[in-house]
Amino acid sequence: MRSPLVVMATLIGVLVALPVLSVGANLLAGDTGSTWSHLASTVLPEYVLNSLLLSIGVGLGVAMLGVSTAWLTAMTDFPGRRVFEWALLLPLAMPAYVMAYVYTDLLQFVGPIQTLLRESFEWRRGDYWFPEIRSLGGAMLMFICVLYPYVYLLAHTAFLERGSGTFEAARSLGLSPWGAFYRVSLPLARPAVAAGVALVLMETLADYGTVAYFAVPTFTTGIYRAWFSLGDRVAAAQLAGALLMFVLLLLAMERLSRGRARFHETGRRVGERRLLAGWHAWAAHVVCQLPLSLGFLLPAGLLLNFAFEDGDSAFGLRYAVLAQNSLLVAGISALLAVLLAILLAYGLRLAQEQRRSHGAALCARMANRVVGLGYAVPGSVIAVGVLIPVTRLDHWLGARWLEWFGTHPGLILTGTVAALIYAYLARFLAIALHTVDSGLVRVTPSMDAAAKSLGCGPLETLRRVHVPLLRGSVFSAGLLVFVDVMKELPATLVMRPFNFDTLATQTYTLAADERLAEASTAALAIVAVGLLPVMFLARQVAKGKAGSAC
Repeated sequence: MRSPLVVMATLIGVLVALPVLSVGANLLAGDTGSTWSHLASTVLPEYVLNSLLLSIGVGLGVAMLGVSTAWLTAMTDFPGRRVFEWALLLPLAMPAYVMAYVYTDLLQFVGPIQTLLRESFEWRRGDYWFPEIRSLGGAMLMFICVLYPYVYLLAHTAFLERGSGTFEAARSLGLSPWGAFYRVSLPLARPAVAAGVALVLMETLADYGTVAYFAVPTFTTGIYRAWFSLGDRVAAAQLAGALLMFVLLLLAMERLSRGRARFHETGRRVGERRLLAGWHAWAAHVVCQLPLSLGFLLPAGLLLNFAFEDGDSAFGLRYAVLAQNSLLVAGISALLAVLLAILLAYGLRLAQEQRRSHGAALCARMANRVVGLGYAVPGSVIAVGVLIPVTRLDHWLGARWLEWFGTHPGLILTGTVAALIYAYLARFLAIALHTVDSGLVRVTPSMDAAAKSLGCGPLETLRRVHVPLLRGSVFSAGLLVFVDVMKELPATLVMRPFNFDTLATQTYTLAADERLAEASTAALAIVAVGLLPVMFLARQVAKGKAGSAC
């Protein structure tokens, strides 16, 4: 007999995935053969190559930075570790497109650095070489500096939850510190690291502002150009479908490489850290300081300088309203995303345990996969995918209202905050789902069996067993969704209600007019609001860690 939770999770998954399916339905519209052949012979190879190189570079960069900083702050002790433990999360509050604006102004030919070099050495154009920031390598650097906290946060939690028992056991068997880390600690933390890298890759492939500003042709810029500039819905849908297949292939490769391995929590949390001294402590400090400086301190300092020199003259009550709107949609979206992620992840777990219901397990698995792909679809494409079914529902509701009451209410859902939040959920539920799922796979199935033997049903097991164990993952998921909604731009521009502006739209409007100094005020407001949950999460992690250590 199928569990009602499994059926509910599958239906909710289909509902949230409807915008993605709506976009995919456009693949069947029009003359797909000629459109696809034209794309394949012209721009598609460049899109594939740039997207592949961007994914490889960013994936390796965030994995190296995230895992190294997470290990150093979780398992070792050195001067400044307590500060780095929470400060390394700060780049989460910095939008990638804002980073692109700031670093372009800093590193371009007429920027302060190159100007200082020419004045100091009396150089002219052509007398020296300087790396071009508006390039594929520059885009990689922007994404790595902004997105590495995804891997850091999940890996740090995994290292803390694994504890020092397995590491100490490996050391007692003769392994060096590096060997114990590489052969024991890193494989045990692999689900969390893989989930973080997957989120980073989907965010990278779906980004538009940074790659468009740096003039790097990718799938996303092609989708925007085809849909919103050329008006070719078929070409845009086919590029979006190719992008989805690209992300699906990356996720499938990771899961196949994992095989049948399972990573359940069986040990205690980390106890005494290894004290670093001498050049080891200095090296650890540099490793943690570098991403923090490049991803937050330097761009935030430049934004502050812009704001104080020539900020937005309209700062005041207007920005209080913008912050209120941003907090409203981000808070509601984060809460709903966490609740739905718990239901979807647990529903899939129940479906897989019900051996007689292979169909239910397949439906739940497919719903989760399609929901996860929504994060790889650009925000404006998701918005269009939302508008199609929501507009049809509005017309149906209007017709029924007219039939029953004799008046037409107009569009009830389209152009409201509800439709905007629906678009956010379709776009960002994958963040919460990946984070919750990475925590759920560490809960050994014997706990479910023990709860069932004590007479607990699925819902009671979820409430009394899994939710307390998933508290850290759930809180992390809510934070990640909250911060990403605060920074989301394309979907907000398309779906926002009339006269409903956010801090992100204000930043974009000013920056698009090349008013970077004025845009710095709204950008700093986004950073400031985003810092509040980031710092709160860091403090909660530190408190939980201290309590468990005692």
